[in-house]
Amino acid sequence: MARGPPRLPNPAARLAAAELGVTRGVVVEAYAQLVAEGYLTSRSGGYTQVASAPTAAPKAAAPRPGRPAPSPTLPAPSRSARPVVDFGYGRGNLAAFPRAAWLRSARRALNEAADERLGYLDGRGAVELRSALAAYLNRVRGTNADPETIVITNGYAQAASLLMGVLAARGARTVAVEDPSASDDARPVARALGLSVAGVPVGDDGVRGDAVAELDADVLILTPSHQWPTGGVLSPQARAAVLTWAQRTGALILEDDYDAEYRYDRAPIGAMQGLDPGRVAYAGTASKTLAPGFRLGWLILPQELVEPFAEAKLLADRGSPILDQLTFADFLSRGEFDRHLRRMRPIYRSRRDVLLTALARHLPELEPAGIAAGLHLVAWLPHDLDEATVIAAAAREGVAVAGVSPYRLSPASRGGLIFGTRTSTSGRSLTASSAWPEPSRASARARLPRAAAVSMRTIANLAATDPVNPYLRDIARHPGQDRQPGRKAPEARPLRGRRSGRHLAMAHRRTAARSSHRRGRVAPS
Repeated sequence: MARGPPRLPNPAARLAAAELGVTRGVVVEAYAQLVAEGYLTSRSGGYTQVASAPTAAPKAAAPRPGRPAPSPTLPAPSRSARPVVDFGYGRGNLAAFPRAAWLRSARRALNEAADERLGYLDGRGAVELRSALAAYLNRVRGTNADPETIVITNGYAQAASLLMGVLAARGARTVAVEDPSASDDARPVARALGLSVAGVPVGDDGVRGDAVAELDADVLILTPSHQWPTGGVLSPQARAAVLTWAQRTGALILEDDYDAEYRYDRAPIGAMQGLDPGRVAYAGTASKTLAPGFRLGWLILPQELVEPFAEAKLLADRGSPILDQLTFADFLSRGEFDRHLRRMRPIYRSRRDVLLTALARHLPELEPAGIAAGLHLVAWLPHDLDEATVIAAAAREGVAVAGVSPYRLSPASRGGLIFGTRTSTSGRSLTASSAWPEPSRASARARLPRAAAVSMRTIANLAATDPVNPYLRDIARHPGQDRQPGRKAPEARPLRGRRSGRHLAMAHRRTAARSSHRRGRVAPS
């Protein structure tokens, strides 16, 4: 007899009898027989369910000739341990997702949606969401968007993948990307389509304008508002140079605006798409602002690419889920998205401030960059310190941190580390920072990688216990999650004013001097 999936409930006896055309007593008796034979399980007041299949004990492997059988008391081979501290980048605070507001929007969307809205859509997506996005992006990001030129996608990855396919079909041969840049979206897709990938060097202010002027490419993918991963902001002069190049060559610019909502120390930079809608395609996503699991993304396209892209979207998946689109449209139009961002900016800013202060205190040899926005920063290493050596030493100390080199297309003389501003631990509480030695300037360079790794662990401890941020203390008390289920995370207290990393380090030294004075240990002038 075939067995269904375990725990699958069976139809109620009355419904089964009506469907089979028999009396209810016949079905009850049949269920009782199947329960007795072990095919079904039943409990008082509940449905009859399919029983779980019995699992056979695993057979012991026969020992090879000439080798003794393994002792059953020997421990299993150890797996690679999870890091004690993980400075992973690009991680938002999922526990702060506005569940109540999202649920209200979901209820309204489901109650008010007409029946035909639950059918197949055109490839561009729900007009309600496209209209809400056009109003929001034009107001906040300075785009020149129209609902008719917006297409809803399943995140940025699908937007880049489908756009690469459309452009390849129209004759594109070369895709240019920033160097360094993300290696898990447009670059592998372009290569899979047979397109050449060219790297454009990045400076302190984003992609270099002189390198773009000499570029021979059909598409240029940029992160102008916050270059990934270095954090540079493309200057107005460089933006004008890039647009001039695109107009001269007829190339398309794909603007990846992945985290522009999180800016701390300077006014938001407008999107390049608003300067030239005919040459710039604008890609946005809710992965950093809400949650990546929703797979919500959007693309503002030049008019001639809208229909080909919409057809490619239909061919790929018949359109994104309608209820998520209608919910997000309501969420946007009622101002809930703006309120959520206003709540989150002080939290992320205070996390960044704690990290910058700890870096200045424990790793002064490192040079932080890209600190004005986003959920990560880059710390450049001294020229004579190898990036891979530091990362390996950090791993041996239980610290996970990524380097910049894997995202480069050409080698560079200086390495860097990518610090995510959300530090997570695996379950063991970190020891007090005084228990870990700080890197000594007199230490030999051979010892510096381990000292840097130990200091990174110290930094993670400080980031989780610093009194300036009670929200991070809550993470330290409950490692691996942002808060306990049902427990509201305490609100973070951001630092006053717009302080840079240098100002934060100076403020810390002044505080330490005042504390020494109160204890009667005044440092000599």
